[in-house]
Amino acid sequence: MEQNTTATGDVSFLVEKWRDKKGSLIMILHEIQNHYGFVPRDISLQLSKLLDVPLARIYEVITFYNYFKLDPPGKYTISVCLGTACYLKGAPEIVDEIKNLLNIEEGQTTEDGLFHLDVVRCLGCCGLAPVMMINGQIYGKVKRSEVVDILSRYKKED
Repeated sequence: MEQNTTATGDVSFLVEKWRDKKGSLIMILHEIQNHYGFVPRDISLQLSKLLDVPLARIYEVITFYNYFKLDPPGKYTISVCLGTACYLKGAPEIVDEIKNLLNIEEGQTTEDGLFHLDVVRCLGCCGLAPVMMINGQIYGKVKRSEVVDILSRYKKED
């Protein structure tokens, strides 16, 4: 799919690809989410028409599953683990520091579109608790005082 969110042909292709398969709506939404990083409203409208499914049904699916996003993601996605090990070793303080520094809440993106904050239940790095990940880069044994330096590296890159 192209970055243009009005690419009807691309949505038509996905509808034809999945039309006769069980769970087609969710599979199409996964492909859209994987491509754009979110499910654009105009794409949802096209999908509704092409599948002859009420838009409300599409939004039921999108909002039920945490995987799907309705807004464009930030350039850098920050994931902070709040699993047991990370939680006990100070992850809530890491989340609080990020929220304070970036002036966003969990699930939000900064106004400049640079950072998006997610909390997750496990990143599979319990021995490095507390853990934070930015676009796949793992930061282990993170201290609250280190968060500003970590984030500033990404601001400098931009």
